[in-house]
Amino acid sequence: MALPPPDPEFVLRGTSAAVHTLHFSCEGQDHDVPILFSGQNGFVHVWNLKTRRVDTALDGHGRKSVYWVETMDAKDRLLSQGRDQRICLWDLAEGRTAVTDSVFTENVGFCRCSLLKVAQGRWLMAMAAKSLEEVQVLELPSKMSVCTLKPEVGAKLGMPMCLKLWQQDSGSQPWLLAGYEDGSVILWNLSMGKVWSQLVCHQEPVMSLDFDSEKARGISGSSEKVLSIWSLNEQQNLQVHKTHKLINSGISDITIRPDKKILATAGWDHRIRIFGWKKMKPLAVLDYHTSTVHCVSFSDHRDPSKRLLAAGSKDHRISVWSIYTQT
Repeated sequence: MALPPPDPEFVLRGTSAAVHTLHFSCEGQDHDVPILFSGQNGFVHVWNLKTRRVDTALDGHGRKSVYWVETMDAKDRLLSQGRDQRICLWDLAEGRTAVTDSVFTENVGFCRCSLLKVAQGRWLMAMAAKSLEEVQVLELPSKMSVCTLKPEVGAKLGMPMCLKLWQQDSGSQPWLLAGYEDGSVILWNLSMGKVWSQLVCHQEPVMSLDFDSEKARGISGSSEKVLSIWSLNEQQNLQVHKTHKLINSGISDITIRPDKKILATAGWDHRIRIFGWKKMKPLAVLDYHTSTVHCVSFSDHRDPSKRLLAAGSKDHRISVWSIYTQT
């Protein structure tokens, strides 16, 4: 008999707004307790998971929703992206709460940025650009433009909906995977600034994707009842691997755990679904939230038994789970 799904380890309340993004930082933590960042209306909350309360509320987006948060190496260098069309860089060292720099995107969509470390002290950041179909790639911290990725004339892809920068290994050339409004996933060659490969994965806009560069395999979800699993062949061409049917439609977010063993999806049906990444075997349906789950995030703890999964919802709550930590 299958075991019933567990309850959350604990629930974080007190955001008083829908939670749109989550990010763990496990770097250099006291007693190995990770920090959790959450983005909601105007604020980034820095959660202390020991006290289960907000340590700091960062106010930098003029009460507009914050829908992407990421750390640059350490827990005190933070990027956040909001509906105010700004990406803020924060310095949180020694208790500071200052925005030290920002980038104005001029993009009106909901497409989250993607960050990739390419060298010590050097990152690439991909973001949806001012022109609705374009993607801009910047180098950080210099903010120099690396390239602007423009679809061919007449391509009719619609807006980029989700982005994932990746490279095979450090030092190799970076690539960008982008999911579009027309249901396509495109692999962009950044050094050439060109479409390398394109695949129609969904009938509806691609809401979220993640990619496992070790296995050269990725997964995407849309507003449909289908997860699409695709791969890159030797020539770096995209091909559909298989699809997985869901009972209810609508996926807001997908994330593969850093150890590449399992993945989690955030559903419009209020549920979090856990799959084995190797064969897409359904492992658990986590049923706690009372509204759409907007985001899921895994912690990358050194000790596998302490790894956590967090989910943020429209119901203003963040559920934190300890699940499949022995695999």
